[in-house]
Amino acid sequence: MFYETKDNDHGLPHDPFKSCIVPRPIGWIGTVSAAGVVNLAPYSFFNGVSSSPPMVMFACNGRQPHGPKDTITNCEQTGAFTFSLACWDLREQMNQTSAPVPAEVDEFDLAGLEAVPSRLVAPPRVKGSPIHFECLHHQTVDLPCDLADSRNAIVIGRVIGIHIDDAVLTDGLVDMSKMKPIARLGYMDYTRVDMVFAMERPT
Repeated sequence: MFYETKDNDHGLPHDPFKSCIVPRPIGWIGTVSAAGVVNLAPYSFFNGVSSSPPMVMFACNGRQPHGPKDTITNCEQTGAFTFSLACWDLREQMNQTSAPVPAEVDEFDLAGLEAVPSRLVAPPRVKGSPIHFECLHHQTVDLPCDLADSRNAIVIGRVIGIHIDDAVLTDGLVDMSKMKPIARLGYMDYTRVDMVFAMERPT
């Protein structure tokens, strides 16, 4: 099949675009508003974009019923965010934090999660998650947006601190079988990293 995205006339029950970019890491992003309200939300358009220096990005598009998404507003106003790895043991709580709730709602409380303080930035991290990044907002790149009164933007952050739970290290390497990270697929589907294989790069 083929369809032009300007028409989006794919003839399928649901838009297949996101199902063609899989699996997508989940950026479980913690922020604090200018008023001091904590926010936690998962973003499936998330990834690392550089290692020297270490930098990550997440894309925030659309809006929630209560207005612009709190995460991007908080990042731009306060200049910092955290990333907590979404893993199998916290899958239900991660899903709960995706609820479109008003800005004054603390998603840590909503999902029954314990927040742990960061060392270098104000936003907290998710206790129980084996990997955390502390990030400074580097840049927001606004993109075209097809939705009226909405915003489509990429938030880029510089990672200034990394927390790794010693329990997920094996012989000094981060062990995927111990972390059990989850990733987003299309529709309402997710996956869990259960198999790892290695291939040496050609010289």
